[in-house]
Amino acid sequence: MTYQIIDTHPHIISDDETRYPPAPLFGKRSDWSQERPSTVEALIAAMDDAGVAKAAVVHSSTTYGFDNSYVVDGCAKYPDRLVAVGSVDVLQPDAPQRIREWKARGLAGLRLFTGGSTKEFDPSELDDPRSFPAWDLCTELGLPMCIQTGPAGLRQVSELARRFPSVNIILDHLGRPDVLDGPPYANAQSLFDMAQFENVYLKLAPRIFGDVKKGNASAETFFPRVVEAFGAKRIVWGSNFPTSPGTLSELLATAQAGLACLDEEDRAWIFGRTALTLYPTLA
Repeated sequence: MTYQIIDTHPHIISDDETRYPPAPLFGKRSDWSQERPSTVEALIAAMDDAGVAKAAVVHSSTTYGFDNSYVVDGCAKYPDRLVAVGSVDVLQPDAPQRIREWKARGLAGLRLFTGGSTKEFDPSELDDPRSFPAWDLCTELGLPMCIQTGPAGLRQVSELARRFPSVNIILDHLGRPDVLDGPPYANAQSLFDMAQFENVYLKLAPRIFGDVKKGNASAETFFPRVVEAFGAKRIVWGSNFPTSPGTLSELLATAQAGLACLDEEDRAWIFGRTALTLYPTLA
């Protein structure tokens, strides 16, 4: 079976700080964006080396805050291979206007960043009613929404999935579940509870491929359990390059080894076809 490999979670950082000045969210720039930045040209070269056909490039909030200029400009240079996923402050009254403006510049999806390498997770904004106009617009425009949160935020995500059933929600890093207890993965039950919402998708990234090698977890017991609950058609792969250490080729190889326990049809969806569902312009 042949299929295109599509990466749904690389980042790009400009080497021109005059044109694209850093202004990180929460006021602290991420270490990775300074130690191993990757321009859009470097990403394309890495994709060519790894055999990755296309990508949905995720805006670096810990570098540029809510200024999506570099991700949309960079992706516009390679419209046959890249689409841009950006961030807007959804709590502001002008959020719908900002979303329309960025979409006009090429934005194909949005992301809510509630915490990560530079700040503890704060899921309180997820179901803040001030954000609902932005979600309504995502429904109207057909924009998917990535959410970066931890297990504590899954209750809010479930409320959003219920309130906005036409918006495809993608959980970055699967919502960072605790899998160390091993099968039947009772500590990750809050993740599996999300399977009831047909508009909730999962993004597999390096973090989970590392976690399933710890404690009582294993790739062979965890990933089939996830596919059984959600179905491969609701799961995508994302490299997190260059945030996660390693080349894009190495990150892909790790993912392929971790998912070797799945059948070829499931892998075809996870490594390519599901991404086309979420970001149809990549087709």
